[in-house]
Amino acid sequence: MTTSKNVLANDVEIKGSIKFSHDLIIDGKIEGEVTSDGSLTVGENALIKGEIKTRSVTLFGKVEGNITVAERCELKSNSTLVGDVSAATLAIEEGATFLGRSQVGKSAAGKGGQPAANAPANRPN
Repeated sequence: MTTSKNVLANDVEIKGSIKFSHDLIIDGKIEGEVTSDGSLTVGENALIKGEIKTRSVTLFGKVEGNITVAERCELKSNSTLVGDVSAATLAIEEGATFLGRSQVGKSAAGKGGQPAANAPANRPN
């Protein structure tokens, strides 16, 4: 059985929460929470204003809100994240903009993209 990726094109605008099961590519504008046990790709034309809680995120566009993932968060070149990240793995390419705090490691995010209750907070020196 193969799984296909669902796509929200760049002419789509949604105000409200989105919940999906598998993989999703967003290239439009979303104002609200995005949750899933699958993977999310935020396209280069996308703007998400709200929380993201998924298994993994690959960011090419812009997010204004916190990201919590169980596995990997990737900020690609020319992407923008204004918010905090909690992830097992965080990869930031040269040219990406990240304004926020990060909490990275196996204890940073729990199962299903939910934050771990006992994860230590990052504190500036």
